[in-house]
Amino acid sequence: MSRPFKPSRIVRRKWLSAFGWVLSAGAFLLVATPLLDILYTVFHKGLSALSLTLFTKVTNGISGGLLNAITGTLALVSGALVFAAPIGILAGIYLSEFGGTRFGQTVRFLDDVLTGVPSIVLGYFSYVTLVIGLGWQFSVLAGSITLAIMVVPYIARFTEIAFLQVPNSLREAGYALGLREFTVITRIALPLALPGILTGVLFAIAISLGETAPLIYTAGWSNFLWNGRLIHEPIGYLTYVVWSFINQPFRSAHALAFAAAFLVILMVLVINVGLTILLKRGRPARPGQR
Repeated sequence: MSRPFKPSRIVRRKWLSAFGWVLSAGAFLLVATPLLDILYTVFHKGLSALSLTLFTKVTNGISGGLLNAITGTLALVSGALVFAAPIGILAGIYLSEFGGTRFGQTVRFLDDVLTGVPSIVLGYFSYVTLVIGLGWQFSVLAGSITLAIMVVPYIARFTEIAFLQVPNSLREAGYALGLREFTVITRIALPLALPGILTGVLFAIAISLGETAPLIYTAGWSNFLWNGRLIHEPIGYLTYVVWSFINQPFRSAHALAFAAAFLVILMVLVINVGLTILLKRGRPARPGQR
């Protein structure tokens, strides 16, 4: 027979529960306070620095606008996705469907290793091989390939996890109907894994938008608009403005740095919200829901 709860034991448990909640709230504040402070500072000073000039003029020394940096950031991120998305998605599909072999385990191990490589190391590697070795100099192509190398492991891992979450019973039903393996993967597993794949691509975009170190070695910096050349032409990008201009002892440079930081955070926020809306519209309605 279990012993009845004594009032003292009940009171002690309530105090322990309250103490646990206080510790949890304190830990949350320790994590959230610096983040909220950063967001408040960036949004407050970034919004005050916004003007039409930022979107219509290029950077002129430590003043002017950010048109060159905005277009350069979009070009670098788009180029990185062109390389990284197909390779990462195909690698993730292979690891989920055929990754039980020794080769698959090796690929998965290398994927994990690549995620732990510092971005500045990848930038220096690309500087030696692409900028100097192949003679591309500072360029969009060198920067995009470097960003692609950095984000491919994340897309592959998100894709693998998304495919592993597809129930095997659905695959078996497809095989029972006489479907080929390629059809089962593309017609049954892929639509169900698409939200996870898009999440991985979104994560890759967020990483690409916030990187500076590898681009310093590969993309350089330019005050001019990108002219469409893939090599032998440096390009501007927003994170360089944040990293470089905030150290300048001029108010105009600080305004550009906070405006650039605000735009980077805003881009990530818009992508997250937009993807969430698309995923909700793409989900099939549950029974009883409209």
